[in-house]
Amino acid sequence: MLRKSLLFLVLAFVLTAVPAFAEDCPNRGELDSMYCDANGDLVADIAPAGICKEPSTLVFTYTPVEDPAVYKDAFADFQAYLEKATGKRVIYYTVQSNAAEVEAMRSGRLHIAGFSTGPTGFAVNLAGYIPIAVKGYADDMQGYNLIVVVKKDSPIQTMADLKGKRVAHTSASSNSGNLAPRALFPKLGVVPDQDYTVVYSGKHDQSVMGVAHGDYDAAPVASDVYDRMVAAGRINGDDMRIIYRSPKFPTSSFGYSNQLCAPLVAKIEEAFRTYRFPESMQKTFKGADRFFPITYKQDWQVIRDIAEATGSSYNAEGLKQMAEKEAAKEKK
Repeated sequence: MLRKSLLFLVLAFVLTAVPAFAEDCPNRGELDSMYCDANGDLVADIAPAGICKEPSTLVFTYTPVEDPAVYKDAFADFQAYLEKATGKRVIYYTVQSNAAEVEAMRSGRLHIAGFSTGPTGFAVNLAGYIPIAVKGYADDMQGYNLIVVVKKDSPIQTMADLKGKRVAHTSASSNSGNLAPRALFPKLGVVPDQDYTVVYSGKHDQSVMGVAHGDYDAAPVASDVYDRMVAAGRINGDDMRIIYRSPKFPTSSFGYSNQLCAPLVAKIEEAFRTYRFPESMQKTFKGADRFFPITYKQDWQVIRDIAEATGSSYNAEGLKQMAEKEAAKEKK
């Protein structure tokens, strides 16, 4: 049923597309026909007056990569801050997949969100999502590395030793869990699906647990997820070993729908700019104490390069493929 519902979701997504900016659009770039990018910043322009929306209740969510209940509680204080800043009620909407999150924003049911690094591109191109921040500090954004973990007593010492092994990737749309490995590993002499067997685990934490329990020989995962698991005692870091660490990637993006009216957008941006994480939230997010400003054009360049290198397209067909793989994962 879940697989059918996800495929129906994507079919409805494609068939109900109404090109709001189809006429008189000087530049669209990679954006869907519903959107226009007149200023060339690679994200959709804010909907003009008369078309834009001013909902009485704002809907917020965070990426479904990990346990949604944990993050619903973590963002409760920020939701309250958004309510004061906008003068509107803010509710949390739990999504079960990346494809569902993209569709929810495109359809207008989701207004403010945090998207995982990889799916951010789908949200930008297909849902009019405008990312403006990542978790961070006063002088820098919080980032993460792609790491490859094995058990401490594993004979695997180098990336070349992955050949012939069972390696857990997370999901098709995940940057560090799938796209980055496919783009970066060949330069290290290892080609996923060719030199080792790829097994999709569904989530970063499930990949790590699978390696710890011996279900997989190794797994590429996001370093921040791994560090949180060690800190929480979900795994014993002394029982694991990291054989590869990439340069830093940006973490999940935060932003809003281009369908919202400009005055409301200004209030949302101000809330992201001025909010400071309470102590409990800082603990959840590795010491980050604020939302650090970013632009999709500049800060997601490396992610777009990885997507291009792996043949991934941030379009409706790419979303359909992501939904199919997510549905197959849930079916298992």
